[in-house]
Formats: sequence, C-alpha cells, structure tokens
Amino acid sequence: MSVEIFHNPRCSKSRQTLALLQENGVEPIIVEYLSSPPTKERLVDVLKLLDMKPRDLMRKGEAEYKDNNLSDPSLSDDALIEAMINHPKLIERPIVFANGKACIGRPPESVLEIL
Repeated sequence: MSVEIFHNPRCSKSRQTLALLQENGVEPIIVEYLSSPPTKERLVDVLKLLDMKPRDLMRKGEAEYKDNNLSDPSLSDDALIEAMINHPKLIERPIVFANGKACIGRPPESVLEIL
C-alpha cells in the first residue's frame, strides 16, 4: 500500500501524524508541500478526495489569508485554489493519502481510518 503525506515538519500535528503512521508500520512518501506546492490539478483532486470546497481547506488564521483578502465571498473557487498554490502555507495540514482516499490529520488518529 502506498501512503503519502503532505507534511510540514514545523507543525506539531503534522509531526504527530507522521509518527503515528510510522508507529503503525507505514513509511509514507513525504511531500513537504511548502517547498513543493501541489499543482492546480493535484489540488483539485485533493479537494475532490476530501469532498471539500477550497475555502474549507484553507488556514484562515494565516497572515496570507488576511493580507490577500481571501475571506471575500465573491472570490471564485479557482481564485482560492490559485491562492493556495501561490501561498501553500494556506493549505490545511497534514493531509494523508491512502487507498484512493484522503484525510486531514486533525486529530492525527483520524488518518488511521483510510489505511
């Protein structure tokens, strides 16, 4: 089984989720999405797998969210996706992919459901 994680090593939940996977015998492919942001196509796929709208996947407390006026309800999904690609810090983390599914590791234990 191939497992992948969108990981931010500076995030405690991301580190906890990675450790939990490893404790369960899973060595995931680690994608440090801050330095290797997903493409638009990949982000659209991630949203479909999570059954989320772009704004639902965004970290609204980040300065980039406020600085770019991303709370504006008139912004299109495409504009929000572009904002996440240009500012990957806005993407909620961690996201684990396994068995054709995706799950946000908040709490970390939730990712065990898709293994």
